[in-house]
Amino acid sequence: MHRYAEALLTHLAANGSAPPAAPGFRDVPGYWLPPAVEALVAILAGDDPLEPLSRAAGRDQQQTALFLCLALAVSGQGSRIHASWLGTAFGELSLDRPVTHGQRSLWLAAARGAYGPAGKIFVLRKLDVLAVQEHADPKQWVQALVPDEPSVVVPPSLVDFPEMAELPELARPAMAAARLARLRGRVAEITSARQSDHDSSAPLDNSTGSPATSWAEDEPLAVLRSLIGQSGPAGPMASLSSHLLDDLRPGADPHLAAIALHVAAPILRGVCEELEADSRLEPPETLTVPLLGHRIHLRPEGPDQQSMAAAEDAIVADGVVPRGRPWAAMVLIVAGVTCLIGAAFLNNLLVAAAVAMIGLAGWQLWLRRKLVEADARFVTAQVSELKELAEGAVWALHAYAREADVRATQAADDAVELTRLIRRGPRAG
Repeated sequence: MHRYAEALLTHLAANGSAPPAAPGFRDVPGYWLPPAVEALVAILAGDDPLEPLSRAAGRDQQQTALFLCLALAVSGQGSRIHASWLGTAFGELSLDRPVTHGQRSLWLAAARGAYGPAGKIFVLRKLDVLAVQEHADPKQWVQALVPDEPSVVVPPSLVDFPEMAELPELARPAMAAARLARLRGRVAEITSARQSDHDSSAPLDNSTGSPATSWAEDEPLAVLRSLIGQSGPAGPMASLSSHLLDDLRPGADPHLAAIALHVAAPILRGVCEELEADSRLEPPETLTVPLLGHRIHLRPEGPDQQSMAAAEDAIVADGVVPRGRPWAAMVLIVAGVTCLIGAAFLNNLLVAAAVAMIGLAGWQLWLRRKLVEADARFVTAQVSELKELAEGAVWALHAYAREADVRATQAADDAVELTRLIRRGPRAG
């Protein structure tokens, strides 16, 4: 029985037909698989499957329905299932319980069109009943759609002042507009993907009635093997939210992404409204920004003089090293003069010592003067750079304000298009 069931799955995935019947494999009392296989072979041959189907359903209705739904899907003949089988096989979804492998395989098959439009609508209704959006964290769904967002968005007006782009007053509208644009692009990617683009990776689309020749590693075929006892223990199961978030991420199966987007639509509409409102926030007329480590208050007419003066005082205090009197040089000079006086009365050798001491004192005074001049040059350069940066920051703030209208208009267009794409829904593909 198991050998024939395995051969049956291989034939279905290869060419959509059943292999020659095994020479009289016997029924096993209480076991649903033998009559289910008989029913499947009868369906594929165009015969009446009612008698073996009744026996199989009487032994395990859900397993029988799951086997028939997945086997017909794999063979590219999902349109032959009875409407009631899908509901029986699928069971009930719950936010509190993991999605079973059987449910996920039916979900995948329906998303890829194995059961036609009715199969997709069936899964959508199952998900709609749960009202996932009422229990969801919008940040998680946005993160799934557009991962790896930059921590800071630097608009063109602030390219020369990236530290200003980190200020909440300026960062919030720019981040909102950029995120809205990325969401629009990702949703457009999901909704505009054409069915022909999916065929190579989604052989279950039964618009051509072709079998699933490349399903070796896909969940539906793995579940079928598990049902006939030809596989090991099933892997771990995931929650409903985990599946939906994974389906939204870039690179996910586009059919599954379309269904997940339908579930995320109410969440995204709320996020869209918030982002559009943030993108329309008026830029502040005055702003305090960090420049060279000093907080400068910017006004439309220029930098605030009081904050500039405080910053200049801080630059002077930090840039000028306090130096006491040059006592060492003064001692050397006094000693040198004393040696000169002594040389006139005692020994001419004291003249050389006096000259050396006075020369050393002069070198120390010259060095001290150079250090004072370097401090002054540093302070002057810092003050000049601070003034230049402050003036440039004021002009950058004006440019940012001019960009605000353009940014708000673009964000409004993105919001309208994003809402339209969401409303169009997964059937657009």
